[in-house]
Amino acid sequence: MTTTILTPPTAEPLTLADVKAQLKIDTGDEDALLSALITAARQHLEAETGLCLMTQTLRLYLDDWPPGEVILLPRSPVQTIDAVTVYDEDGVELHVLLKDHLLDGQARPARLWLRDRPLPGRVLNGIEIDFTAGFGSAATDVPDTLRRAMSLHVATMYAFRGAVTLADQPAALPAGYDRLIAPFCRRSL
Repeated sequence: MTTTILTPPTAEPLTLADVKAQLKIDTGDEDALLSALITAARQHLEAETGLCLMTQTLRLYLDDWPPGEVILLPRSPVQTIDAVTVYDEDGVELHVLLKDHLLDGQARPARLWLRDRPLPGRVLNGIEIDFTAGFGSAATDVPDTLRRAMSLHVATMYAFRGAVTLADQPAALPAGYDRLIAPFCRRSL
């Protein structure tokens, strides 16, 4: 099972103005760095929690249908199922009708049920499920606790900006970060 981003978010949960106000920065000299740190903080938080903070389109690749009736989607919250494509042994696409599908997009993990599940003919990545996930397209749609965790994380990465390159971020996590994101993390045994 592999997931790729088809359409990345068009905005971030934190604005440059929010971060500059928190860090008490008045100039635009480091705007590019701060914007990159905001993106790094969001990507780290999404990786830690399995959430999509801002609306984005993803594709899930499956080799075969799961054994049960329900397909688990690895990212949430899922807003819509956009397309389900199955490939036969010759690579010909079959678009699965979504008329009678059921989606529990708020579950962790999100769950999808399809009435029609044709068997794939391709051994690898014979099934593609395109879906839109995220809390919304506005920063205010993201839970405030997660925005606060991101804000603290950006400030910590900014403090390390001279010692650690942007490619090597995150260099450290701020105190309390784990407690802020804990309610949003999936735990497994």
